[in-house]
Amino acid sequence: MRTDTPWSTLPARDHLLAGAVDAAGVPVLDVVVPVFNEEKDLEPCVLRLHDHLARTFPYAFRITVADNASTDRTPQVAARLAAALPRVRSYRLAEKGRGRALRTVWSHSDAPVLAYMDVDLSTDLNALLPLVAPLISGHSDLAVGSRLARSSRVVRGSKREFISRAYNLILRSSLAARFSDAQCGFKAVRREVAQRLLPMVEDTGWFFDTEMLVLAERAGLRIHEVPVDWVDDPDSTVHIVRTATEDLKGVWRVGRALAVGALPLDRLARPFGDDPRDRALSGVPRGLARQLVGFCVVGALSTLFHLALYSLFRLCVGPQVANGGALLVSAVANTAGNRRLTFGVRGRGGAVRHQAQGLVVFAIGLALTSGSLAALGAASGSPSHGTELAVLIAANLAATVLRFLLFRAWVFPERASGGPVASAASAAPASAGRADDTHHELGNVR
Repeated sequence: MRTDTPWSTLPARDHLLAGAVDAAGVPVLDVVVPVFNEEKDLEPCVLRLHDHLARTFPYAFRITVADNASTDRTPQVAARLAAALPRVRSYRLAEKGRGRALRTVWSHSDAPVLAYMDVDLSTDLNALLPLVAPLISGHSDLAVGSRLARSSRVVRGSKREFISRAYNLILRSSLAARFSDAQCGFKAVRREVAQRLLPMVEDTGWFFDTEMLVLAERAGLRIHEVPVDWVDDPDSTVHIVRTATEDLKGVWRVGRALAVGALPLDRLARPFGDDPRDRALSGVPRGLARQLVGFCVVGALSTLFHLALYSLFRLCVGPQVANGGALLVSAVANTAGNRRLTFGVRGRGGAVRHQAQGLVVFAIGLALTSGSLAALGAASGSPSHGTELAVLIAANLAATVLRFLLFRAWVFPERASGGPVASAASAAPASAGRADDTHHELGNVR
């Protein structure tokens, strides 16, 4: 724990800043400090953080102490700080869990940018403004401090260093995570992003951070990383073995959910800000260019797959049966590929209907290709294998154009404009429901 200047010795200017607050105004930044039995460290932490923000942060701010079921004098200390400093408030929760505390406070905050940091203030506060600046400007959706960045300066024991790097290596290998430091207690998120993201995060403890970042990254949200200077707190009460065990269980749960498509990540698919990939291109409808590229890639792969299967089946059966079997298998793969890659539909909802409609489109393609083979056989008797493949390629090109039109107009009409399936209105009840569920956890708000 870093030392702090006692409250009574703060300069007169800082006392003036502490009282110069518009109580009716909405802060730009709400910094949450989750605590459990921190009666000794809480007051120095809040005073130092308040002093730093008052001197360096150019916007209105708030500090929220989230006390989750402390059994010592932490609630009294938090209440005293909230009474003395207008820009400090305290929440009292009845249950433990850092994730639970963050979800509860963030769900009820009115600030456009939400952040949190650990009470030990191991992270240098000079990184706070670089952390939240991309969120205030709208450039990024989430921001995280990284102790593992090349330019970070970190002081901690070899044991914690090894555990941290091993854990992040596990995340990269199992969940394909690209962020460098999941567990640094120094993060921020835009409020409108949190409203959609938090209802999907199940963990209420230390894995909360990791789960939130993995889901955000998989949904294509922009995560900003800030190198931080960090000094280990030798008095930390974190139980390393228990925390590591719970984290590994969380990695397994999230990985399994992602593998089976159980998470509705379409609610998070770039609904925030102005994405240049969604702008109109020379009068072309929004999203059409991107869909054409995706469809061509999937179509090319499907065609190669179809031809390979046809050549394989042709060793055993006639051309019509070989073509029908190859086209059926490749059509299922084509529909699945276009569903996910071209039209951006995630999750299992509507998958059966999409495949059924895709089979109708397949029947049309089968009629075109089979008709072409029949016409070739009638015209030349016993054509060579190369001629058959050439005719199939030409027929597939014609079927591809028709397939794309049918996919846009009939199979995936909700994606014809490139926009997300789930609107803000449809996603709002989920957030509201979680907010209602967590409202009972709040005690006295000061």
